[in-house]
Amino acid sequence: MDSVCVFCGSQLGGDEGYKKAAKELGRMLGEKGIRLVFGGGSVGLMGVVADAAMEVGGEVVGVIPEALNKVEVAHMGLSKLHVVGSMHERKALMAELSKGFIALPGGLGTLEELFEVLTWSQLNIHQKRCVVLDVGGYYGHIRTFLDHAVREGFVREQYRGLVDFAEGAEEALEKLGRGDWDGGAGGPWPAPEI
Repeated sequence: MDSVCVFCGSQLGGDEGYKKAAKELGRMLGEKGIRLVFGGGSVGLMGVVADAAMEVGGEVVGVIPEALNKVEVAHMGLSKLHVVGSMHERKALMAELSKGFIALPGGLGTLEELFEVLTWSQLNIHQKRCVVLDVGGYYGHIRTFLDHAVREGFVREQYRGLVDFAEGAEEALEKLGRGDWDGGAGGPWPAPEI
């Protein structure tokens, strides 16, 4: 695993543990020589994870739409910053530049990015792992909801396994780097569901 896309908030959130987890993840990526790809902002958890990776000499690539350049305040100290025309271009380029995805705590944008890459995985657009770093149980309700969606027949059991959950950065990277992952289906990558 040489490149990981991290989805996370443009805010710091209300618990100091979120910032601590972002720092730990950024530092570990940098120390392991894994390129960090992220939303390109200098604020919130985005800025924290990027700064932590750069502090230990890590390669950090940001992707930000021109319209958000001022709102999220593009990070100017990165290895590379791509300024793109739209959110669609942002997400497509972040996915193209990455071998896997980790979601730290965040808001609606983070959730949207996570569920889009999970949908792409379900449709076989990519075969990249997705791990949610569930800091302090932040994503507990999402985990419960996904299980509920399976029970109610809206998500097949095989696709529930497309996302994994981790308690800390080390566990998230370990789950992301497993070579034996089959998309949670217990066999070959699941056939696309349309």
